[in-house]
Amino acid sequence: MRVDEPGYDHGRYRRLLAEANDEQKRMALIRLLIEESAMDRLAADSAGQRTLNAGTPARRSGASFKS
Repeated sequence: MRVDEPGYDHGRYRRLLAEANDEQKRMALIRLLIEESAMDRLAADSAGQRTLNAGTPARRSGASFKS
């Protein structure tokens, strides 16, 4: 995730990193980063699928657009 991306909370991640002063907190931070990255990727994939499928309902329904 880049700093200039919408939704990136730079201050929050800096605070969490500063607080991760033992193994348990570091592992929790790593899990959080992985989960949030996965959610971002799923959202991007979902948005991409919606874009790709935007023109397909007529094709799926068998409608014809012959003049």
